Amino acid sequence: MSRLSPVNQARWARLRQNKRGYWSLWVFGVLFLLSLGSELIANDRPLIVHYQERLYFPFLTNYSESDFGGPLATPADYQDPWLAQRLNQNGWVLWAPIRFGSNAINFATTVPFPSPPSSQNWLGTDANGGDVLARILYGTRISILFGLMLTLFSSVIGILAGAVQGYYGGRVDLWGQRFIEVWSGMPTLFLIILLSSVIQPNFWWLLGITVLFGWMSLVGVVRAEFLRTRNFDYIRAAQAMGVSDRSIILRHMLPNAMVATLTFLPFILCGSITTLTSLDFLGFGLPLGSPSLGELLLQGKNNLQAPWLGITAFFSLAILLTLLIFIGEAVRDAFDPSKAH
Repeated sequence: MSRLSPVNQARWARLRQNKRGYWSLWVFGVLFLLSLGSELIANDRPLIVHYQERLYFPFLTNYSESDFGGPLATPADYQDPWLAQRLNQNGWVLWAPIRFGSNAINFATTVPFPSPPSSQNWLGTDANGGDVLARILYGTRISILFGLMLTLFSSVIGILAGAVQGYYGGRVDLWGQRFIEVWSGMPTLFLIILLSSVIQPNFWWLLGITVLFGWMSLVGVVRAEFLRTRNFDYIRAAQAMGVSDRSIILRHMLPNAMVATLTFLPFILCGSITTLTSLDFLGFGLPLGSPSLGELLLQGKNNLQAPWLGITAFFSLAILLTLLIFIGEAVRDAFDPSKAH
């Protein structure tokens, strides 16, 4: 903290005073780290296998049955009783706390899918036999990573567009605003539905489409800040001294605009996660079978006799978005000049 400037130290202190937002930041960080290590928490393959004085790491590398004394070179099925018995007789196996991966099916259950919570599946199984808790864990990781990348890319484009419009003004600002008005009126959902009938959607395809139509959120904030500061004396002095436009924008004007911009980022992240969830719920999101909060919501709607699906998906999404809202409020208060004293 000693490396921070006095202004940033005061902002950090105000953020910590907002207990709700401060602890939400910690909880969100822990949840994000846990989701990043999903393979170590929920996996249908062992983490470590000690077989005949050798160590194997199945969650990182694919092994065949022949590696463990089997007759075939097919991929090892660690749920197979024969292979499990052989591994236990010739060494030991370290499993993840949840013995199901994102797409693993519980063939051992005698209850029809979707099955209710049990000792094997703590939050039950979905309509395809997948473990709900494992899919929530992997789906949360995809949702947060998608939201972070969408927020980053769309914010960079929006900030640059707003900076150029606000700095140069005149016709650049006029034509830029007319383009944004037309572009923001494009029916994004209909275009995604149309393109989905031609191209198989995937993570990067969805990210590109949503960035293409979702970069306008910060343009107005940055543009207004640049229009306000471009006539300041120190900006005019820098222009008179021959300082390049690029240097003035990046070094002198952008830091002022970033104060207002940073307060919007948690809310943009919240909206980005909601966008992916909505697309998955409508069936135009990630490929079929991908772990997704929206897909689990859809399963809850289609299987009202299995209330644990809808309840689990709702609370998972509600907790995640609530944490982001609390963080956004804390960041907004921390950067609020009226609360500096």
